[in-house]
Amino acid sequence: QVQLVESGGGLVQPGGSSRLSCAASGLNFSIYYVYWYRQAPGNQRELVAFITSGGATTYADSVRGRFTISRDNAKNTVYLQMNSLKPEDTAVYYCHAVRGLHTYWGQGTQVTVSS
Repeated sequence: QVQLVESGGGLVQPGGSSRLSCAASGLNFSIYYVYWYRQAPGNQRELVAFITSGGATTYADSVRGRFTISRDNAKNTVYLQMNSLKPEDTAVYYCHAVRGLHTYWGQGTQVTVSS
């Protein structure tokens, strides 16, 4: 059974940092492209960043320079390091793994940026 489990969310002050993790089981995670999406209340789900199986990365304009996506294939885990957080980064963050027709989503983790 394939599972993606996000962790690391919570309440963070503006300007602070947080690291999200997406831990996979039941699949060869290293061959998947992995995406981080987020969805704030009343908004559509938006792409934040993704990493290819080869380690190339892409970021949304809104997070470029502040967020870093990385992967540790030995641990079957993808990370999203978030720095200089802003209130507008508040959302539920989802991990999404894709390889061809095979796609999997995690359950999401809440990140709230507030003082």
